Amino acid sequence: MKFAGTVCLLVAVGTAGTAAAADPFYIGTWTFTAAVVAPWADPQRKPDGTERERLMGKAVVLKANGISGPRPFACAKPQYKLADYGPDMIFQGAFDEMQRGDKKADPKALAASLGFTGASIKTLETGCEIDVHFVDDTTVEVGLNNYVYTLKKR
Repeated sequence: MKFAGTVCLLVAVGTAGTAAAADPFYIGTWTFTAAVVAPWADPQRKPDGTERERLMGKAVVLKANGISGPRPFACAKPQYKLADYGPDMIFQGAFDEMQRGDKKADPKALAASLGFTGASIKTLETGCEIDVHFVDDTTVEVGLNNYVYTLKKR
């Protein structure tokens, strides 16, 4: 009898340990802290700053089962997938497109001008409208309507 009780206790402790798995590092609250005109924006036309002003200081909350925040970031059923992108593929391939139009446009240099380092950039595909590109574990950038927005994790 004593042995059976010990086995039950060990099984219960083992089960409790596996049930409390840690959330992925990207889960949490991210706040808009900065915005710059995107490198792909037409230099002859200044982008409308209304959306930028609406987003600054606002929060986007990435949860396992949804994304809350201002339009167009909110998403009821994200399908998260982490991937490693080359500089040419971030911002939906904008830097690759720039290079096709102008061979002098170097995707790695363009990415570096926005704070990205290295040949591989961790990207969170959300399955929604917006993909998130990680500068580091607490800083992300997203492209929207000719701006690149920086968000910091709280």
